[in-house]
Amino acid sequence: MATQCVVKLELVISCKNLLDKDVGSKSDPLCVLLQSTGGDNWTEVDRTEKVKNCQDPEFSKRLCIDYYFEKVQKIKLGVYDIDNKSVDLKDDDYLGGFECTLGQVVSSKKITNPLQLKPGKPAGKGTITIVAEEIKDNRAIAIEVEARNLDKKDLFGKSDPFLEFFKQDDDGKWLLVHRTEVQTVVLGFCWRPRTSSAVRPPAEYECIHPEKQKKKKSYKNSGVVRFKSCKVKTQYTFLDYVMGGCQINFTVGIDFTGSNGDPRSPDSLHYLSPSGVNQYLNALWSVGLVVQDYDTDKLFPAFGFGAQVPPNFQVSHEFPLNFNPSSPYCEGVEGIVQAYRTALPQVRLYGPTNFSPIINHVARIAAQQPTAAQYFVLLIITDGEITDMDQTKQAIVNSSKLPMSIIIVGVGEADFKAMDVLDGDNGILKSPSGEAAVRDIVQFVPFKDFTNSPKETLAQSVLAEVPSQLVSYFRMRGLSPVNPPAPQK
Repeated sequence: MATQCVVKLELVISCKNLLDKDVGSKSDPLCVLLQSTGGDNWTEVDRTEKVKNCQDPEFSKRLCIDYYFEKVQKIKLGVYDIDNKSVDLKDDDYLGGFECTLGQVVSSKKITNPLQLKPGKPAGKGTITIVAEEIKDNRAIAIEVEARNLDKKDLFGKSDPFLEFFKQDDDGKWLLVHRTEVQTVVLGFCWRPRTSSAVRPPAEYECIHPEKQKKKKSYKNSGVVRFKSCKVKTQYTFLDYVMGGCQINFTVGIDFTGSNGDPRSPDSLHYLSPSGVNQYLNALWSVGLVVQDYDTDKLFPAFGFGAQVPPNFQVSHEFPLNFNPSSPYCEGVEGIVQAYRTALPQVRLYGPTNFSPIINHVARIAAQQPTAAQYFVLLIITDGEITDMDQTKQAIVNSSKLPMSIIIVGVGEADFKAMDVLDGDNGILKSPSGEAAVRDIVQFVPFKDFTNSPKETLAQSVLAEVPSQLVSYFRMRGLSPVNPPAPQK
């Protein structure tokens, strides 16, 4: 089950050239943060202090808000001239506001925009600047420990030792905070840190078994544990990478196999309803609206597979929806939708259902990224079972070594049991040759599970694991953010 990536954020607000509403003095501005609860409904999240007589305020009170990567969080910042002690802002002069998504703020880290009194009406020359900062302590201790001469505990083999670290709580109880991996070969060995550490003067401690110590006068110890090194280091978070310049590149692959049914028939999964939508487009909108905030150019490659493509109507498992192989990019999610609607009547639905070509396409691009500047998310929307399962497994195992995640949404009523194997939630995915994936990078969900749920629920389910997948890759490669945050004191 995917867990939500909730992060505490602080927004630092400043303004320039605010309107002057007070007679004989400058305005006394305050900024309020509102979050959309759906439709035209907004709820207040936080507000700054009031700054007296100032048209260029820098608010010291930071605005706190919970951030979720997998949600489109619409926010509104409103600036008011406060002339009374009432907390109600209805009787205060409005100096302008700005609307955006929280994803747009964190992907830019700092944004400056004009204030508006209402859509299309600027608030003079007033501007607002928003700087996002994550509330965190991402320091971690990397310890390298070795042990020797440990007691033999197994009758027919050697012991399988591990270390446990405890901390003492306020009530005096000891709480387990970390357990190392199990060592299974020898009784003299070294637990290595996951990250590099500086060598420090080592410290040794005897392992004492209380019962043995009571029974044997000659008892010395049950082995020795030696701390070889210890270092406090930074563990970068998802937002460290995103705010540090990492772009999340979004690619879409759409299933045009014959099992979808004739697009002209209302029974087809590709049939466009009178309102111009179907399950394919609903899935695309749900996921795309979240991911697009993390790509500055908003140019998304979009492909189809399993169709006979004009002009020669050869079967293709990797054709651009815009039929432009040299530039398969669509402008925003709306551009993908338009390309899909244009391509649909021009192609002939055929088969088989092969995933590996489009996975390998994205993997070739991802393999060219030597830094933490880019991460790739591939969305595949399909109606049925995979035909090239072995090749797809191999493609996913290869891709697990690259900066990419794969989201698969199954539309229609088909049995998607085989897809669960690719997800990796029930065990590590292995290629036909037995090679294991180094990371779990696939998330699969059937669209029918969300038919009666709010439209944003699908995106929340399939995108919740992307932050941890991104971080796990960059940590595995030892890559810091392109522009890392200042070290904590």
